[in-house]
Amino acid sequence: MRILSYNLRKHAAAGELDARVERWDPDVICLQEANVESLPTKIDGLRLAAATQRNRLGLAMYFRESSYRFVESVSMGLKRSLHDIVLKPAHERLLGVQLYDIDAGREITMASFHAAPLTALNSLRRTQIRAALQALESLGPGTPTFMVGDYNYPVFKERLGDRIREHGYDMTLSNSRTYTRYRFFKGHYDFVMSRGLSIGDVVTLPQGASDHFPILVEAEYRRGR
Repeated sequence: MRILSYNLRKHAAAGELDARVERWDPDVICLQEANVESLPTKIDGLRLAAATQRNRLGLAMYFRESSYRFVESVSMGLKRSLHDIVLKPAHERLLGVQLYDIDAGREITMASFHAAPLTALNSLRRTQIRAALQALESLGPGTPTFMVGDYNYPVFKERLGDRIREHGYDMTLSNSRTYTRYRFFKGHYDFVMSRGLSIGDVVTLPQGASDHFPILVEAEYRRGR
């Protein structure tokens, strides 16, 4: 399966979606910072599965109708940063969707995630990540799980990876940086956390109108799971 994740930067890059789907042919799209009311219900064979409703900058997910069936979804707010409390850009920072993989004959849980901005501490983002993974476990207990998005985690990712592995998840970065807007905050902000899946290539795609680069992830089920 191929998953495209893209932070649209306040919906600025939404006009690129058709061309990127045509070029990269993803099975699933996970979006962050989208104006969900302006999103189409379909993009070239991909159907809108779900979107957050209470955000100024929302999350959304599309899936290929010929490969998957929608089962259910969940969206939720996570522990808020001061930035969230004052400016209220995003109440819901997790969108989880359970899909039925038609060819594999099994369910898979996928999520689009957007952590608190850089003004918050890494400790808050770790709390958000832990709560998000727990919510996904409730959505699809024991199913292969995939959470991708903008983690806003500029430093100490090795330590984060160690903590994630303690909870049974793997963390995979892309082949090059995904954020280059500010000199001192360049790095891998958009990446993958997964369980029960083998993650292949994670490629940073060419930059568009967003300050984030989209990433394209190749994944497959682990044998015996």
